[in-house]
Amino acid sequence: MLKDGKILIGKAGDKEICLIPKQMNRHGLIAGASGTGKTVTLKVIAESLSELGVPTFIADVKGDLTGMIVPGSQEGIQGRLDSMSITDPYDVRKYPVHFFDLYRQNGHPVRAVIEQMDPLLVSRILDLTDAQQGVLNIIFKVARDMELAIYDLKDLQAMVSYVGEHASDLTLKYGNISKVSAGGIQRKLLELENQKGDLMFGLPSLDIDDWMMSIGGCGVMNMMECEELFQHPMLYSTFLLWLLDKLYKELPEVGDLEKPKIVFFFDEAHLLFSNASRQLLDKIVQIVKLVRSKGVGVFFVTQSPADIPPEVLAQLSNRIQHSLRAYTPAEIKATKQAADSFRDNPEINEAELITNMKTGYALVSVLDEEGAPTIVQHTKILPPKSSMEIAPDENRSRCWQNDALYGKYERDIDPDSAFEDLENVRQQEAAAEEAERRRIEEEKIAAKEQAAREKEEAREAARAEREKDRLKKKLTNKVENEILNYAARSAKKLLKHFLK
Repeated sequence: MLKDGKILIGKAGDKEICLIPKQMNRHGLIAGASGTGKTVTLKVIAESLSELGVPTFIADVKGDLTGMIVPGSQEGIQGRLDSMSITDPYDVRKYPVHFFDLYRQNGHPVRAVIEQMDPLLVSRILDLTDAQQGVLNIIFKVARDMELAIYDLKDLQAMVSYVGEHASDLTLKYGNISKVSAGGIQRKLLELENQKGDLMFGLPSLDIDDWMMSIGGCGVMNMMECEELFQHPMLYSTFLLWLLDKLYKELPEVGDLEKPKIVFFFDEAHLLFSNASRQLLDKIVQIVKLVRSKGVGVFFVTQSPADIPPEVLAQLSNRIQHSLRAYTPAEIKATKQAADSFRDNPEINEAELITNMKTGYALVSVLDEEGAPTIVQHTKILPPKSSMEIAPDENRSRCWQNDALYGKYERDIDPDSAFEDLENVRQQEAAAEEAERRRIEEEKIAAKEQAAREKEEAREAARAEREKDRLKKKLTNKVENEILNYAARSAKKLLKHFLK
């Protein structure tokens, strides 16, 4: 509910508890056990932002946020309004929503271009080992150097195969490339494909400007259908992080605004940090710190503040804490830490309240006009103006198929990219290999023919030498015979002379 330019989210007795729009890019936390009212709080904030003209992104894990497109029941909320002494107009209404669905069943398709994603996020989606992540970085580098576009999953699969096949040739230039690691990446890509994860990659990719729309002066709620996606926690959390990273990379610097350009609600946020590497955690902290300068507010929605690493939790200045359950020593410690994290209110016992609050109540501490945290207040949260029921399928389909974006994302575009280009590369390499094979074969034949010629020439030379020797010997014998004959004749004449 908007009041005096602020977002009224509830009352602590007679005290109105409000979020200050210009402080909402300082981020926030909505925490609490299941069934304690987190969804109601999220709806109240998102509805007020819409009325303020601020678009939102909302991950709808259970489908119960689709009721935003249906007016609530005035009779159903009037009792709560009366109990809070709300006398200002509080009429039920519906809100403009654009539905998105990675699996393309209940909203516009959402696609990412793989080459525009940080390899760290792709590694997270695939749950790669450090060695496999290193090889994936090389694969991205090889693709850039070869000017090959990686748009979708089949492009990446083709690149992995190519790099694996040419590992020995590429290792000296790019570093060690293990065929085992390449094979492991290929198996992970196949698993992702079996989970229909290939639907999240390709063209046309999401245009962030399409999230910045308003209709009738109300900011559009960009609602991501996540019921099926949530069945794959790593894919769900990393895909949402990519969306947030995309906002950070593509929006211009704007500094502090009177109201945020967009507010991003990250439901089931604990999944983002589950088994997160130090490198990934550093990236998350960086995005959360810097995205505020782009006019983006982020609200993490989870069960306990303990689900959020301290480095990230320190960036969340607007805190709304619903009741927590504390049965185990670890849970008791977490509830105490949550209570101690607020600016103390001497009139309430935060540690006791945090485990005993009724549904629809929360401990709330937000930033004031000067950016300082207010003392924590035990707050009764307002009811939402839209329906808390899941919207009928026909309402959702009609909303989706009649909005301004319908048709822009519904058809896949598949231009030539690494998958097709590598076929040409392989054909060229095969042609080059065939030419090289023929050259080597021709050289072998030529060498063989040359050897045969040289052998024949050697034989001819040997025959000539033998003939020369024969003739020489023959001549020698003839001379010798002539000499002998001459000597014999001479001796015979001499003998006759003496005999006379």
